Amino acid sequence: MHNELPKFYFDTHFLNHEKLMNWPSNFAIITAYATTGEKWTDEQNIAADNALKEYLNSNFSWVKRLTGFSPETAHSEPGWAVNAGWQQACEIGMNFKQDAIYFVAGNSLSVSFCDEKRKLVAVGDFSKRLQRSISLDV
Repeated sequence: MHNELPKFYFDTHFLNHEKLMNWPSNFAIITAYATTGEKWTDEQNIAADNALKEYLNSNFSWVKRLTGFSPETAHSEPGWAVNAGWQQACEIGMNFKQDAIYFVAGNSLSVSFCDEKRKLVAVGDFSKRLQRSISLDV
């Protein structure tokens, strides 16, 4: 059993697609795209993302789009920030075939496996990893 989280989880930054105000003090960041080591078609990824969005919107009062990305590799993956608790977010992650989720408490960003290896592992300050996405209107 491999208990160490891959390095890329600690390099992830986030793109904020909206002018988000009034962030909850605690929230999770969950994705539904193909989990580490798997390859899904674009259609499968989009269907899983839409199913996650529908589930979150039906069960939580605060759901916002955040995209995780690697500044080094430019790999990105859309996800959802949601006012779910950590354990609850891990269960949702497992239901959507994810290896791990992020959790923010105050400004502290942590990552956790979703399965029986779950435990919060500190990543750093969330605000230092959050960037506003800029769209140019031409």
